[in-house]
Amino acid sequence: MSLELTLKQQVSIPLEVDPIRLETVRELSVDQIKKLTIFHGNKQPELGEFFDVKGSAEDQEMVWMGDCSKVKLIGTHLDAGTVRVEGNAGMHLGAEMTGGQIIVSGDAADWVGAEMHGGRIHIKGNAGHLVGAVYRGGRRGMTGGEILIEGNAGNEIGHTMRRGLIAVRGNAGDAVGFNMIAGTILVFGSAGIRHGAGMRRGTIGILGSEGSPDILPTFKAAGRTSPLFLTLYLKHLQEAGFEVPEIPTDLQKYAGDFLELGKGELLIPHFAA
Repeated sequence: MSLELTLKQQVSIPLEVDPIRLETVRELSVDQIKKLTIFHGNKQPELGEFFDVKGSAEDQEMVWMGDCSKVKLIGTHLDAGTVRVEGNAGMHLGAEMTGGQIIVSGDAADWVGAEMHGGRIHIKGNAGHLVGAVYRGGRRGMTGGEILIEGNAGNEIGHTMRRGLIAVRGNAGDAVGFNMIAGTILVFGSAGIRHGAGMRRGTIGILGSEGSPDILPTFKAAGRTSPLFLTLYLKHLQEAGFEVPEIPTDLQKYAGDFLELGKGELLIPHFAA
């Protein structure tokens, strides 16, 4: 049986549950887990004050139940096993994780997978801003792993990402791949403006059919392409249980950002170019 943590009541001040990690709770009894301290504003209450606890994490699975949209740092630093959220998740989901997987049945807030290094996050609903991004003052965002979002996502997806894959089934906001160092971002819907600003390497695909996205003047048209790697990525996503929409095989490529190294690529459907 999995370890189940069920939120007793909604809170106006967010809860920070960074101390509740799989490697911490795996060897503990239910009563010991309830006594672990979390953060609630400037207080450090016991977990049992806000959550009902039952089951065991011996099988390497933890389940957060209820509307946890005000519960921050679920799955942070995860290195193995599975964390599931049966509902919504708060900010910093899976931040700095190195392995394992996180599955969210609802929506997630900002900073999903911030500075993550490995593993997989799969969100069945929408995500907020700064998915896979670098924290303010940091040097690199996401450096490995995968973030799969079946709904929409906000602004600055992949801000300063260095490696890994971010896939968004729906639409995205502005500045996809801002300051991107490398990696791959695929948006299967439409997106806003200023994509790839400051990017050095990597691939950004804005693959929806709702008109041409904004192209910065520091990008140059680099011909039409049907990249093989994209076919391989789509197959990989399907095998991961991520529904992939049909996309055009004839794509227009733009190279940039020529204010930086200029070795990045932006791919959009040719008919929208």
